[in-house]
Amino acid sequence: MVAHGKAALEYHTKGRPGKIEVIPTKSLNTQRELSLAYSPGVAAPCLAIRDEPDDVFKYTARGNLVAVVTNGTAVLGLGNIGPMAAKPVMEGKGVLFKKFAGIDVFDLEVGSEDPEDVIRFCELLEPTVGGINLEDIKAPDCFVIEQRLKETLDIPVFHDDQHGTAIISGAALLNALELTGRKAADAVVVFSGAGASAISTARHFERLGISSENMLMVDTTGVIYEGRKEGMNEYKEPFARATEKRTLAEAMEGADVFIGLSARGVVSKDMVASMAKQPIIFALANPDPEVTPEEVAEVRDDAIMATGRSDYPNQVNNVLGFPFLFRGALDVRARAINPEMMLAATTALADLAKATVPQTVSAAYGGEAFEYGVEYLIPTPFDSRVLLWVAPAVAKAAMDSGVARLEIDIEEYADRLKASLGPSWEVMRSMVERARKKPMRVVLADGYNERVIRASQYIVEEGVAVPVLIGREDKVQQIAEVHGLDLTGVEIVHPIQSDEARHAYAEELYQSRKRKGLTRVEARSKLYQPNYFAGMMVRSGDADAMVAGIESHYPELLRPALEVIGTAEGQRRVSGLYMVALRDRELLFFADPVVNIDPDVETLVDIALLTADFVQDLGIEPRIAMLSFSNFGSARHPASQKMQEAAARVRELRPDLEIDGEMQADTAVNTEILQSQYPFSSLKRAANVLIFPNLAAANSSYKMLSELGGAEVIGPVLLGMRHPVQFLQRGSTVQDVVNLVTLASVDAQARAAQE
Repeated sequence: MVAHGKAALEYHTKGRPGKIEVIPTKSLNTQRELSLAYSPGVAAPCLAIRDEPDDVFKYTARGNLVAVVTNGTAVLGLGNIGPMAAKPVMEGKGVLFKKFAGIDVFDLEVGSEDPEDVIRFCELLEPTVGGINLEDIKAPDCFVIEQRLKETLDIPVFHDDQHGTAIISGAALLNALELTGRKAADAVVVFSGAGASAISTARHFERLGISSENMLMVDTTGVIYEGRKEGMNEYKEPFARATEKRTLAEAMEGADVFIGLSARGVVSKDMVASMAKQPIIFALANPDPEVTPEEVAEVRDDAIMATGRSDYPNQVNNVLGFPFLFRGALDVRARAINPEMMLAATTALADLAKATVPQTVSAAYGGEAFEYGVEYLIPTPFDSRVLLWVAPAVAKAAMDSGVARLEIDIEEYADRLKASLGPSWEVMRSMVERARKKPMRVVLADGYNERVIRASQYIVEEGVAVPVLIGREDKVQQIAEVHGLDLTGVEIVHPIQSDEARHAYAEELYQSRKRKGLTRVEARSKLYQPNYFAGMMVRSGDADAMVAGIESHYPELLRPALEVIGTAEGQRRVSGLYMVALRDRELLFFADPVVNIDPDVETLVDIALLTADFVQDLGIEPRIAMLSFSNFGSARHPASQKMQEAAARVRELRPDLEIDGEMQADTAVNTEILQSQYPFSSLKRAANVLIFPNLAAANSSYKMLSELGGAEVIGPVLLGMRHPVQFLQRGSTVQDVVNLVTLASVDAQARAAQE
C-alpha cells in the first residue's frame, strides 16, 4: 500500500499538478479571432441567448459540461476528509467523464457540511452546467440534497454513490440470475449495509423484478425488522421486514444473493457455506470486500462472485455507468435522470455482456479473453461499445419518459457516437452501410486463425459480407467452441473435402499457366494450399473476393494471388495504399506503402491512377499530390523530376483528375500554403491522395503518423487485381479483418455493378 501510495503521489505531481486542465476549442491565433472570441464579437451570442435561452446549448459548452460537486463528508474508503482533500477524487471523476464519454467537467468542492448550503450552491450553479453529479456526500444528507435538487432544478442531477452501484450491480445481477436459472421474483436477497448505496441499490433491484418481501437489509445493529427502533431513520424504514432473523449470519442462511455494501471481512466462510445452491455473492466494499473470492472458493465451488476490485473477475465499477448515463441525458437535453433511464442503462449493460468481446478490449487487459459466463457478468470499463449501447438506451428512455427537451433519431445518434470514438469509425460507417446493401461472398484463407474466426462472427452480425472460411469444418468449429463463438451463417470449405471443385480448379490453373512452367501435378498440389484454393474460388466465381495473410509474409501472399487471379485487364502492375484517418480532417490515402519499392515514372502513373479509381469508387473526389523534397521545380534532381513527370503524364491520360506536383508534404496538406504561395497549382484545396516517391517514404510516413500523431490506419488495400483481393498483416486485429472484408465486399459490389 505504501509503494502504491508513493506511485500515486508521483503520478499526480508529474508535469502539471493534478489531472485536469481547460483547453480552448476554437482557434485564437489572430486579432480577428480574439475579437470574435471576446470583445466585441462575443456580444452576438450573448444577445442571442438573452432572446432565446435554449440557444445557450448552441453557443456555449453548457450542453457538454457537468459539475462534480462534493463537500468531502463521505469519500469512499476515507470517510469525512473535507472538501480540499476530496479534490483529487473529484478530478479523477472528471478524467473518467472525459475519457469514456467525452464530457467536460468542473470539479467543485463546497466548504460546508450543511446540506442547505450544498443545495443553494447547486441551485446558483444551474445556469453554468448541463448536469450535476453529486459525489461523496454522507447519508442521510445525500438523500436530502439530491431530492431537493431534483425538485428545483431543470437539469439532470445524479448522486453516483447511490445510483451508480445500483445500475452496475443490477446488470450483473440480471445475468447472474439468468446463468443460475433463477427468476428475479423468487430470489432471496440479503444486503449488508444500509447506507445511501445499499438503499438505492435495493430500490433499483425492485425495478428489476426482485420482490421487496424477499429482501433483508442488515446494518451494524443487525437485521432491519418491523418494530426495530435502534439506528432507524426514514430511509431504512421501508426495508423493515417481518422476520425472526436478527444477525447477518441468520439472514444469509439459505439466501440466493448477497450484496455487500458495508465493510471488510464481515462475512465468514460459514455464512457463505450456508447460502443456497449456486449462490450469487457481490462483495462490493472498497478497497477490501466483505469476503474474498479465495475465501469463498474454500467452501463453495458453485458461487458466482463480483467485487469492486479490478484484480478479480466481475468488477462492479461505477465508471460503467455515470459517463454514459450523462452522455445520453445531455444529448437529449434531459431535465432529469429518472428511474426509467437508470433501468435502461442496466439493461443495456446486461445485454452487452452477452455480445462477443472485441480483441481490442482483450488487448487493453493484457490479452485476457472475455466470454459471457460466471466470470464475465458485465462489460469491462475499457470496452468502447459501452458508450454505443448505454448512451442511446438512456437517451431513448429519456425521450420515452418525457424528460427530454430534444427529440433525436436514435440510429443517427448511435452513428454520431461511433464517429466520436475516432475518425476510423466514421470512415468505416459509410463502408458498412454500402456493404450491407448487397453482402458479397468473401473467402478467408486463414480459417484456423482465432482472430479470423472471431471476425467471421462479427461479419455475419454486421451483415457486411457472407464469410467463407477455408479449413476442416470440425477443427474450425472446435476452435470456435473453445472461444464461445457462434458460426451460424459462416460457410466452411476444406480443399480435401471438396474433390470436385479442387480438381476443376487445378485443371483451370494448369491450363492458364502450362506455358509458364506449371505442370498438372504441380497445379493439383497447389490446390491443397488455402491461398491457392481461395484464389481459385474467386477466379471461378464461387466467391466474390478474397482476404488472407494474417499468418503469412506479404511476398508469400502476392505470388499466389498474381498466379491465380492476376492483374486487371490492361493493368501492368499492382500497388497498395493505406487510409489514414486523423481527427478533425478528411480521410487521407497514402500510396504506395506496401508493394513497389522504388517506382519509376510509369509505375508512379499506375499507382496514381489505381488510387484515384479506388477513391472515386468510395464516392470521394480525389485531389492528388505527387510528393517530393521540393516544390514545383525548386530543387532539380532526378528523384523530384520523376514525380513532376508522373504528374504531367497522369494529367494527359486523365484530364478529369485534380493532380499536381512535385510538392513537399506540408504544401500538399495545407490549403493556405497552396493558395498563398502557389496560386498557380491545379490543387485549390489540400490534397487527400498522397503519392510518395518510394515505398520507404510512404511506409515510414503512415507508421510515424500512427505511432506519434494519433492517426488511425485502415489497410493495406491492394489495388490492380482482376478480382478483389486484400491482404492482412500478421499483427492484424479482429477489427482489421472486419474492416478489410468490408472493403473487399464493397469493392466486389462496385465491380459487379460495372459488368
